[in-house]
Amino acid sequence: MTVESILDEFISYMGEVKKTSSNTEMSYKRDLHKFSAYLLAHGIDDVTDVTLTTLQGYVLDMEKNHFAAATVSRNIASIKAFYHFLFRNHYIQDDPSDGLKAPHIEKKIPEILTTDEVNRLLDQPRGSAPKDLRDRAMLELLYATGIRVSELINLKVTDVNLQVCYIMCRDARKERVIPFGAPAKRALTDYLKNARPVMVADQDCDVLFTNCSGQPMSRQGFWKLVKYYAKKAGITSDITPHTLRHSFAAHLVENGADLRSVQEMLGHSDISTTQVYANMSQNKLREVYAKNFPRG
Repeated sequence: MTVESILDEFISYMGEVKKTSSNTEMSYKRDLHKFSAYLLAHGIDDVTDVTLTTLQGYVLDMEKNHFAAATVSRNIASIKAFYHFLFRNHYIQDDPSDGLKAPHIEKKIPEILTTDEVNRLLDQPRGSAPKDLRDRAMLELLYATGIRVSELINLKVTDVNLQVCYIMCRDARKERVIPFGAPAKRALTDYLKNARPVMVADQDCDVLFTNCSGQPMSRQGFWKLVKYYAKKAGITSDITPHTLRHSFAAHLVENGADLRSVQEMLGHSDISTTQVYANMSQNKLREVYAKNFPRG
């Protein structure tokens, strides 16, 4: 039984039972294809012949080929998930990945904007043309909800509830409700009333935000918008749309939001991913204390 022969069953299991996202499943496939090639190159064509030593050899091979620690760690996670599936479904008697250790990864502190920088950025689309109203609504909503760019450009008109002020975000298997405030509501109302009817000729189109031709906006198109407005706002750091997501989370935590709520809004499956924003907030408190406390 090769890795390839059971890979589809494993992916189906992860999706149906573990409710993994399509992006996670793509990563599993990519990682396990590479792992399968390594096994075949070393004369191993049966998953039951793999030992902990085999797996450690594969990790060593990745490190010798200068794979980043994060890439090695992700591959190990894929292998562990795969062998846990084999063990759980009685394809193997023992799980050789139990003793496999991931390399230590130094978590980078995400780049965030100050509140002043966010305000300057959001103030840039100032005109009344349809494009200006659309850009203002997109930026306001992105910062107000912390959603990913892919989620923003895939929103449908029906995903927005202006009366209660929330959006519904969906991927293949999960959905989450995220509130937004008055500035985003005003920008969205203005866009839906005065811009979208002009930009979207097809009455059957349910995409919330489109380009000027009435077609769904691309990630690259929105990325260029953020760069353009950041430059106009005099922001010198190299920001991306994801910077607004980080800023949303960091500002929430800094102002007292609990991590579980932030985790739910961001759609993080593991709260340890959200913990980085709490660490940032604690570091800032320590800086303020050291600077201002007379006996610090």
